[in-house]
Amino acid sequence: MHEYRSHDCGTLRATHIDETVRLSGWVHRKRDHGGLLFIDLRDHYGLTQLVIEPSSPYFSVAEEVRAESVIRVEGKVVGRDADAKNPNLPTGEIEIYVSNMEILSQAGDLPLPVFGEPDYPEDIRLRYRFLDLRRDTLHKNIVLRSDIISWLRRRMTDDGFREYQTPILTASSPEGARDFLVPSRTHPGRFYALPQAPQQFKQLLMVAGFDRYFQIAPCFRDEDARADRSPGEFYQLDLEMSFVTQEDVFQAVEPVLRDVFTTFGNGKRVTPEFPRIPYAEAMQKYGSDKPDLRIPIEMQDVTAAFDGSDFKIFANMIAKDDKVRVWAIPAKTGGSRAFCDRMNSWAQGEGQPGLGYIFFRDGEGAGPLAKNIGAERTEQIRSQLALEDGDAVFFCAGVPKSFAEFAGRARNRVGEELELIDRDQFAFCWIVDFPMYEIDDSTKKLDFSHNPFSMPQGGMEALESMDPLDILGYQYDIVCNGIELSSGAIRNHKPEIMLKAFEIAGYDSAVVEKEFGGMLNAFRFGAPPHGGIAPGVDRIVMLLAEQENLREVVAFPMNQQAEDLLMQAPSEVSNAQLRELHIRLNLPAEKKSSPDEAS
Repeated sequence: MHEYRSHDCGTLRATHIDETVRLSGWVHRKRDHGGLLFIDLRDHYGLTQLVIEPSSPYFSVAEEVRAESVIRVEGKVVGRDADAKNPNLPTGEIEIYVSNMEILSQAGDLPLPVFGEPDYPEDIRLRYRFLDLRRDTLHKNIVLRSDIISWLRRRMTDDGFREYQTPILTASSPEGARDFLVPSRTHPGRFYALPQAPQQFKQLLMVAGFDRYFQIAPCFRDEDARADRSPGEFYQLDLEMSFVTQEDVFQAVEPVLRDVFTTFGNGKRVTPEFPRIPYAEAMQKYGSDKPDLRIPIEMQDVTAAFDGSDFKIFANMIAKDDKVRVWAIPAKTGGSRAFCDRMNSWAQGEGQPGLGYIFFRDGEGAGPLAKNIGAERTEQIRSQLALEDGDAVFFCAGVPKSFAEFAGRARNRVGEELELIDRDQFAFCWIVDFPMYEIDDSTKKLDFSHNPFSMPQGGMEALESMDPLDILGYQYDIVCNGIELSSGAIRNHKPEIMLKAFEIAGYDSAVVEKEFGGMLNAFRFGAPPHGGIAPGVDRIVMLLAEQENLREVVAFPMNQQAEDLLMQAPSEVSNAQLRELHIRLNLPAEKKSSPDEAS
């Protein structure tokens, strides 16, 4: 028999009754039932119930062993009495009568419990992550993550892609988020950067003739944390394809995502064919380029109903500026003054002056706004939105660019408050036709709106003849349940088009050559048309694990301040290390070390 175990803690069944077995694992829970001592023994694979009789020479040892101690036991497999069987446990038909027991590692006082999984402060959970990971839900999430990544690798290989590794130490890139910089010891004063994504390298692989690339790629960005974005590092299913159109990328990626969510989605419905929604349409209907399509609410333009009306706030805005629009957010079943007032208060809490509304009862509209615009205009709105008694509608007015984001949040809030969200599905869509350029609010100058390396729709002709604000790019996002899983594009593989695109955005050709010369120069030696995308692995797992924070699907995450509390990173380094790297610290005043420490 093996030194530590003949079976794992999730294997034994009724067919093993009367066998003598050896198990090792953690003491999950102890219970004293009328003299008999019961221990639930846990390992990676499951739980097995142990029974220690008072006459056993190991009874006193079992009494003293603490939760989460590691023990080894031997004993006989016995069938449980009918009323003691546990149908919710795979090993619930049997138990082990212990004949031998040894404590392999005694646990001290626990800073957080493993049994029961009560909510605990984040700092405790992260500082003792090795204990947190023993808890059932988190342990299952990390196993699920492994299974999903293994599935993705097999599927991509089966679909004709090959996995290639790209560098982790590379050059700093001026676009996107902040880089993590790594000082070079052998090249004083110069720095590597950790890759924000393998973008340029995967495109260079296409130039090198490798056709269909993928990688479960680590990416590093010095960004602030959010629930759906880890600080520091994350992983993505990075892929690139040569000689493809936008449609080819869709046909390659959509089945992979549909099937992975079907395989691991616990029976939830998955969108059978992802709708393609132009960016402008998404903003108008949903107030967001990552709409949650589980919410059956589409906003509509009802400017005509307020133009020239007696509701002077909106009417005057429309008269002064032809760019002003009024958007309606229908709220099925929300037709009560209490709910409408609650939404109005919420809007004020969001920094808005309020949220105008009409609710419908007894065949007519009610509320101050309905009285202002009159019955005919109210009926025009009700008819356009197909509303009935018991429903409501909310309004946002202004130049859409200034209020669309708020309107989108109001739409989501209505869906949440009225419980309109269909939570039994994964609702996917493609967002397409992103504008190539926009006016930067801070500088008032033209700049790229999304991805500067995308091929403009219409190519060079569009760049030379169209208003830049009307040019669309071959850029696309995948969205699921209101979460952006990835961005992608058909790449701009022609140097002359790339230089022109940057010129329109105000970048001199010398700057482009300096910052992106490696890739640009490669394109001068025969580059195939190519495109790709990079769905976020962490976000995929988060959705499939039904979690709301990436921390719950990453084994060793950082906290919101980008600190690893377990390993105490980032940490100070010695003066010798700094001297070796030719670095002198210049800390903010409140954090300055003594002159000796900073030398």
